[in-house]
Order: sequence, then structure tokens, then C-alpha cells
Amino acid sequence: MSIATRRIKSSFTAGELAPELYGRADLRAFENGARQLRNVVIQPTGGVARRPGLVHVATLPGPARLMPFEFNTEQTYLLALSEGRLQVFLGDAEVANLPAPWSTAMLPQLAFTQSADTLLLFHPDMPPQRLTRSSHTAWSLTPFVFARVPFHNFTRDVAMAASGTTGTVSLTCSAPVFSSGHITSRFRLKGRRVVILSVEGPQNATAAVEDPLEDTLATQDWEETAFSGVRGWPVCACFHQDRLVLGGSRDAPNRLWLSRTGDLGDFDGGTGLDDEAIEFALVSDQVNAIRAVFSGRHLQVFTSGAEWMVTGDPLTPSSIQLHRQTRVGTTVDRQVPPVDVDGATLFVARSGRGVHEFAYTDVADTYQANDLALVARHLVQGPVSMAYDQTARLLHVVMADGSIATLTLYRAEQVTAWTRLETEGAFRAVAETEGRVFAVVERFGSFRLERFDETMGLDAALSGSAATPQDRWLGLAHLQAREVGVLADGAPRAAAAVIDGAITLDPPATTVQAGLPFRHVIEPLPAALGSAQGSAAAPLRLVSATFRLLATPALEVDLGRGVQPVPFRRLDTPLLDAPPAPFTGDVALRALGWRRDAMAPLWRIEGETPLPLTLLSVTTDMRISN
Repeated sequence: MSIATRRIKSSFTAGELAPELYGRADLRAFENGARQLRNVVIQPTGGVARRPGLVHVATLPGPARLMPFEFNTEQTYLLALSEGRLQVFLGDAEVANLPAPWSTAMLPQLAFTQSADTLLLFHPDMPPQRLTRSSHTAWSLTPFVFARVPFHNFTRDVAMAASGTTGTVSLTCSAPVFSSGHITSRFRLKGRRVVILSVEGPQNATAAVEDPLEDTLATQDWEETAFSGVRGWPVCACFHQDRLVLGGSRDAPNRLWLSRTGDLGDFDGGTGLDDEAIEFALVSDQVNAIRAVFSGRHLQVFTSGAEWMVTGDPLTPSSIQLHRQTRVGTTVDRQVPPVDVDGATLFVARSGRGVHEFAYTDVADTYQANDLALVARHLVQGPVSMAYDQTARLLHVVMADGSIATLTLYRAEQVTAWTRLETEGAFRAVAETEGRVFAVVERFGSFRLERFDETMGLDAALSGSAATPQDRWLGLAHLQAREVGVLADGAPRAAAAVIDGAITLDPPATTVQAGLPFRHVIEPLPAALGSAQGSAAAPLRLVSATFRLLATPALEVDLGRGVQPVPFRRLDTPLLDAPPAPFTGDVALRALGWRRDAMAPLWRIEGETPLPLTLLSVTTDMRISN
């Protein structure tokens, strides 16, 4: 005796679930989740679509970081930072190429912030750099100049004495202080400044007096510049309430410096007037090395061990208050800047196993840090780069293994859906500018800059058109000696080999896309595990599966006997060799045979045809033996 049952899967809004949840049919996420979602993205309405392909933009000199630069609402640029080099792209064209003071080893820790037409770059071992633009092709990268640098005493209980009060003096310390890196640095004795001219030893140096000293007595009331080659440079920065906020340095990892209001280079605290600079440390019962600062509803500070809120409206030396909110901690081995999504700040957890949503709650007057990757932990493994596409509402998180975990997030509609994007090679970095998402991809031993494009169905791809049909298409030197997928006049063709940077087609075509194919997979969770009827080990038979599609020209389905193409041809199709027409509607397929493996999927959509695919729902008719 068998029991007939019908199930309708109308939503994938929980995304791909971790294997640990395969036994949790009681969860809402189980009903709306999937076992495997590869190279697809979840739509806010619940459907799932094949991801866009990647357009080849440029070959990069080596590993690179990507940063957006928005000059104004009409001119947005992409910065590619590699070994000793900064490349500027406008659209898909390189418009500038500048020498830069960083190495490949420094790239992961580079941080940046932008105000108007100026972008500042930071690294704990590099003086801050200032990037400015005067025209599309005229760019300059110069050291950022502090109008008045902050001071700090890094060495407690050490006395310092000067041999005189004016001119050139000798400085003597009771314990080692000086090193050769201090040359040109400023020290301050009882508030009076001197400049180091030479260093004779760890306890002796020669300095030029800038402000006449009070006396020549030894004193512990002395400071040195907070930032230098000896003490390190700022780790991160942001702009908040018309102040430049600097977070942490190598030797002062838990300190914040806020510039004078309206003067981003002035960090002198002065007498504590409301508009003067502010400096303070994050002091608590755990390590708080500052890793990121973010300007949101409040000034948010992300450290290695906790997340903080800095309040004060406006921020002044007398009104500023510091409150620890959560104890998650953020990544320390690299900079993965937080991003804003609908008023919440998303950041990567220090464990490398979570992406948290730092959101303010009016009722509790505090921030909470919910883990958005809780049900898809297997996809979030060592994030190295992150970018949010506001247009498509997709968060792309690049992982250390070269994959991208993509999150569709609609908080009001309770949509939190993860999928995994893969390519031939490895994703290494990602950035977004004006709705365009760029990626650094490592392929065949080189690094390329590529861009997601809705009109493309292939990766590392290029497209072209001609007034008359052509059989030879050039421009594919970046795929030399590779087998590439081809879409000619809108129809898939057999794979072609790239020889001398070109492919040859037979018959000729007027429009062509050529690139690397990628495979999409949509696989449901084990149906029997969620059944309230019978045993999970009882024989199960899939009678039929009905797939509801939207504007889908090609579909390949596995119902237990291997992947098979589904024909969409209708009697009114004009030509058999015409491009496949997009199909909208239901496709019902019959299945045969009983199954005892409850973990095996009842169906699977899989293929690499470079055409759009949108799956809205799946209805399955089954029989369960009891």
C-alpha cells in the first residue's frame, strides 16, 4: 500500500542550508531552503535565477585589491591596487596608472576612506596616502600631510632632559627611547615641541627646538608623535560629523583620534574646545585592537574583540561617550570594510565563520549583532573581500577558497538567502561602483579584472557584432589555447578552441559571445526528511515534477536517470535553427522507479547552457510506501 502526496515548493528565500540542518524539518528555513544552489541568485520574490556572466576587462600585473572612488554622481571610478601600482578604471577602460608605495604583502591590510574628491589610503606600515583627481586622466598620489599631528607617550616612567631651551639641543633619556626612525619626528616636552635631527643612541638624540622649552630639568611629561615609522601609522579611518576619524595604529592599537571639525589634518587637542581634536582609548577587560571605524547612525568602532558605539550630538571633547555593544570581534588578518545595508552595518566576524548585522534597536537603545550566516555556515569560510550591490540587493562575500557566497537580503520580507558562485579559477576580491560589480579573478596563473554583466552567459567573456556574418572573431588573447563556450546569434554553439587569440565559427554569425562556461545547480533538500507520513527509510517514488519557469530558453533536469535537456519547441517555431525562444509557464515531467535513499534529491536542475534561467516554483507528486 502506498500514500500519494503532493508538495509545492514556491520559495527559495532561505537559500542553501548547511548539512547540519538536514534533519530540522520543523524550521521555516527548511521549507524555503535548498540543498545546493550553485551559480544562481535568489530573487526577493522567492524564485531562483542563473547568475550573470563575467566580462573580461583587463589583465592585472598580479594580486590586487579593488576600491570604488565616486568623484560625483556621474563619474565613478574603480581603483585596482597591486604591487607598487595603482590603476584607475572608468567603466571598462583604464584611464590612469600610477606608481604606489605598497607591496603585495601589504594589500590585505590596506584601508581607505573618501570625502568629496579626495580618497585617503592607510596601512600600519605606510604613511597615509592621498589620491586626488583633476581630470579623467590626471591623477596624483601623494603622502597625506598632517597640519598638526597628535602626540602620545608610548614609554611610561622614562625621564627626558634637554641640554638647553632654544636652538639645537641634546636629549638624554633614563631608558632606551630613540631609534633611527625617529629622525624628523617631533617630540613634545611639557607641551613644547622639538624636531629630532639625529640619533646618537637609544638614550641620546639631537633636536631642534621649535617652541622654547621651560627648563632643562629631567621630566616624565613628554610625548612623541603618535604616528611615525617607529610607532606605525593609522590602521583605518572614516569621516564622521565633519571630522576625520583615525582608528588604531601598530603601537597604539586601541586608540581613536578625531580631527578638528572641518580640518581633516589637525589632530591637536588644544584646550578642549568643542571644535578641537579628540583622542581617547578603548579600555575594557579584553583586547580591543581597532580594525574598522564606520559612520552610521553613530560612530561605530569594530575591534578584534568587540563592537562599540561612540555617541555625542555633536561629538565634542566634553560630550563624547563610549559604549561597548556586542562581543563578536572582526577579522584581524586583513581589512574587510563593513558595508551599510538598509541602515544596518554588515561586518565579518573574527572567527571567519560569520557575517553579522550590526543594527540599532530603538526599544533597547543598543546595537545587536545577528549572524546572517547561521543557517549557511558551510558557505562562509574565511571571507577576504566583501561588496554590496544596492541595485540588485546582493551582498557578495569572497572566500579564501576562491568562491563567492552571495546573500539576498530583504529584512522586511524575511529574505535571507545564501548561494555559492564559482568559476573556472578563483575569485580573489570584489568591489561595487554604481551598480556594477567587479571582481579580481585568478585564472590560469594570472590575475584578471572582470565585471558581472546580465547580458553575458559565460565567464572571462567578450562579445562582438558585425554588419555581415563573420566566421573569424578576434580579441580572445586572454583565453589563448582554451576551449571556450560560444553563443552565436543568440544560439549556443559547440565549444571552440582559441588559436592566435581568435575563434572560427561555421556557419558564420553577426553577433557572438565567447568565454568560459560555468555550471549552475539547483537541488532541493531531502523531501522524505520533512515528511509527516511514514518512515524516512520507506520506499519513495517520484511520480512527476512540474517546474514553473519565467523567460527561460533552456532547461536541463535530472529526475534520477541523469541530466536530460527539456525541449521547449512549439508548433509555431519559425525555424529549427533559430535562437531558443524564452519560455514562461509550467513544464511537467514524469519519473520512474522507487527509491530507498531518503537523502537523495528527488530532482536536480543542472547545466551550463549560456542562456537565462529563472525557476519560480516546483510541484512534486510522490508516492510513499508504508
